[in-house]
Amino acid sequence: QVQLVESGGGLVQAGGSLRLSCAASGLTFSSYTMGWFRQAPGKGREFVAGSRWNDGGIFYTDSVKGRFTISRDNPKNSVYLQMNSLKPEDTAVYYCAASRHVLAITLPSKFDSWGQGTQVTVSS
Repeated sequence: QVQLVESGGGLVQAGGSLRLSCAASGLTFSSYTMGWFRQAPGKGREFVAGSRWNDGGIFYTDSVKGRFTISRDNPKNSVYLQMNSLKPEDTAVYYCAASRHVLAITLPSKFDSWGQGTQVTVSS
């Protein structure tokens, strides 16, 4: 079975940085689009960044462009999210997800498997 395990979350001051990691198993990693989503208390799950499996193309939600960077290391079955210039509004539980799709990957419904989440808290 597919298993995704996130790590790297924590507490950081505004303007600081964190690097999230997601280790995948039970899938042919190079054939899956990987995405990062986040969910703040009382809010829906929001797309943050994605990397398409077919060409490695990346996409970010507008609010993190220029601050966050998604990358993947296929031989290590891992995907990362480098988060710089963090803001209090970035506070959320961050989830790693895997999808067979390459279109409409900002939609949570396109993703088949999810990690347990890792908490990111940004203080002002």
